[in-house]
Amino acid sequence: MSHQDSNSTHSPAEKEPVPSRADEVSNLLNAVQDLLIPFIRSADEDASTKKTGHGLSVQGGGPRTALVEHHKPHKLSQLMDLNLPRTGLAQAGFLEQVEQILQYSVNTWDRGFMSKLYASTDAPGLAAELILATLNTNVHTYEVSPALTMIEKHTTRALARLFGLTGPHAGGVSVQGGSMSNATSIVIARNTLHPATKTHGNTANDLKLVLFTSAHGHYSVEKAAQMLGLGASAVRAVPVDPHTGRMDPAALSALVAAAKAQGQTPFYLNATAGTTVLGSYDPIGPLAAVCREHGLWLHVDASWGGPAALSPAHAPKLAGSHLADSIAVNPHKMMGVPLTCSFLLGADLRRFHASNTLPASYLFHHDDDDHDHASEPSTSSSSSDLHYYDLADLTLQCGRRGDSLKLYLSWIYHGSDGYAGQIDAAFATAAHLARLVASHPDLVSVGENPPPCCQVCFYYAGGGTLHDEAGDNGRVTKEVVRGLVPRGFMIDYAGGDERGAFMRAVVSRGTGRGTVEGLVEAVVELGRKAWGRGGMNE
Repeated sequence: MSHQDSNSTHSPAEKEPVPSRADEVSNLLNAVQDLLIPFIRSADEDASTKKTGHGLSVQGGGPRTALVEHHKPHKLSQLMDLNLPRTGLAQAGFLEQVEQILQYSVNTWDRGFMSKLYASTDAPGLAAELILATLNTNVHTYEVSPALTMIEKHTTRALARLFGLTGPHAGGVSVQGGSMSNATSIVIARNTLHPATKTHGNTANDLKLVLFTSAHGHYSVEKAAQMLGLGASAVRAVPVDPHTGRMDPAALSALVAAAKAQGQTPFYLNATAGTTVLGSYDPIGPLAAVCREHGLWLHVDASWGGPAALSPAHAPKLAGSHLADSIAVNPHKMMGVPLTCSFLLGADLRRFHASNTLPASYLFHHDDDDHDHASEPSTSSSSSDLHYYDLADLTLQCGRRGDSLKLYLSWIYHGSDGYAGQIDAAFATAAHLARLVASHPDLVSVGENPPPCCQVCFYYAGGGTLHDEAGDNGRVTKEVVRGLVPRGFMIDYAGGDERGAFMRAVVSRGTGRGTVEGLVEAVVELGRKAWGRGGMNE
């Protein structure tokens, strides 16, 4: 016996077990699918009842349709009784929680969901989300995400071309949402127009930076100004046409000139393509002329209305978008790609890189020939932009999901023509709803008819005459909106009008004419009751 053998105290190495993760995933996904498919099917079955103004009743712990079983927060907290166990409950416990989550969630697949600027996804979107989770890839460097990097670059170039951004360095990056698109665009604008701010901040060279947005623009611009140290007071609201909600270029020019006269530094304009409430499209061409005159960065927040660019019938609403420096667009809204799927597009990605790149040798290895960020653009039509392959070097993010895959695969599935047809159908249904509202003696339209985008705003008013007090009109609106939920409809309301809060219904790709006809029927029935409770005469 050798010396080594006689002194060994180690037992023979045990064979490492072969993992069975694939089987575990298969079993769990099959079980989850058995819960998800009935959830989606319930919305399909409910669709046929929408025209009656009431969805199918479903057994539950409260008034329930396929759309939702709604409870107040304190009641829902008691019903769900959430608890994280010390010992795992494995598949049985997991599935029990999935059942509960589905029971108390809003079913956005239901056509009655018309509350926000999004609705359900679809089959390719759902499958793409599963693929992303399986890959679990961080799209920050090319090294770990080669395929998803190529897809993001290709997809963002295709989106940029839709808006007329066709230069050799045009493209974009995915971001966490429309709000972050807008915030990132402000950073890029500031650092591009005033490079010293990247190092020395907003006070570099004694700048007094101010930016402009529509009075009907999204609140994310003001949020971004706070986050970036500019302060909310640096954001100037530009007046809009009172009927159309479109920004007034002459008013913008006057505000910019006034800011300069006060020693301030105007640097950025946020125009909107599809405002949150009325769906208005700002006149990009005339606004671009003002920006050129005064040296402002032109950003277009097309988070909601941007996909109209896919439709030959509605693309003219985005006339002038080719003049923008940056554009935000959210396919998770009008196109039904799963949340979140948002992009910031740019006329020149070199500005994105210069504004956001920072030395991080542990992450970005720019000395590698395959990651040559300084190389000249290829003469090849398929690779005409600079080779920025480490995409996190162009953004404020490090950790980045491959959200572009969801749009890419959905686009493959539907095609440009398929998306154009879906978008046209949504606009047509919104126009149909607007006509129903305008022709009903007890409803009062707000905004243009047909509406510029896919939301329709209106009041209930007995006999077609609103009450003198805004509070009374708002009370009726809120009572109707609340009363719609047990009927299988969910819409929203907006305030700010001197006549009080009004209803806002958002039409999506699959809403359908029958659904909006049923919505009007339900609104009128509930409105008459709410109007009468206030002592108002019809």
